[in-house]
Amino acid sequence: MASKDLLEQLNQLVSEGRNPNTMDIDMLDSKAILEKINAEDALVANAIKLEIANIAKAVDCIVTSISKQGRLIYIGAGTSGRLGILDAVECRPTFSVDDTLVQGVIAGGERAIQHAVEGAEDDAKQGEQDCEQIDLSEKDVLVGIAASGRTPYVIGALKYAKSIGAKTVGLSCNPATPVVTLADIGICIEVGPECLTGSTRMKSGTAQKMVLNMLSTASMIRLGKAYENLMVDVNATNQKLLARATRIVMQATQCTQQDAENALSESANNAKVAILMLLTQCTAKEAKNKLEHANGFLRKAVEKP
Repeated sequence: MASKDLLEQLNQLVSEGRNPNTMDIDMLDSKAILEKINAEDALVANAIKLEIANIAKAVDCIVTSISKQGRLIYIGAGTSGRLGILDAVECRPTFSVDDTLVQGVIAGGERAIQHAVEGAEDDAKQGEQDCEQIDLSEKDVLVGIAASGRTPYVIGALKYAKSIGAKTVGLSCNPATPVVTLADIGICIEVGPECLTGSTRMKSGTAQKMVLNMLSTASMIRLGKAYENLMVDVNATNQKLLARATRIVMQATQCTQQDAENALSESANNAKVAILMLLTQCTAKEAKNKLEHANGFLRKAVEKP
């Protein structure tokens, strides 16, 4: 039986309300249903725009943390947890970072990535224990993700993080909820009621995905993982990524494919080193030394005499 308190909480959440624009959605044909969904999805980017200042604060916090050997940890339940894991695992091939630098933690553990684990999101103590399991420390940033803003598992994790001095970010789609107010930096993307009432994997999920992309991408750019708008720290671990690295070297230096491939070969497929070799006419060893002195920032290494 659903508790009266929980029903009352859900009644107060914007994301759980009924959308007046889709009351007739069950009577529409496929095209009309999709047009309704598309119209609602179009609201997401503007809702995020209103929170750019808070997202920027979170990026600054993440950059400071990683610069001091800290980590970025996402934690959530259900869709929110899966989105955190998705963003985390994509950081390694995109930015050549260690698997432990950006991590995603989900209520219910690995099984919950593909299966519903009943009751996992209601366990605040487990949120704390999962943080302990990954040795969360005061150097880290914990991003708690919950569309509702009231998920006990996430709240438990945020409380534990604060208790040990870790920086906290709360990402929700409902204002004035615990995940937003408890965190050091609260990000509320108020996208309104879903097309299908309560299905927060839709607009709310889209908003969360976009914000997580912004957090990780902007942080990595600030940490020197880009040159101009090229992802020069791409980890070329398969044929597609090797082709992408070749193209990036060509775009950055205006060289031929053969020159790009030669430079990549000499630099052990390190696009950043290959670019610096070609732009400054130096060896791979010299390029690596220049990058070290520039703290990994390719533009600084190129411009330094």
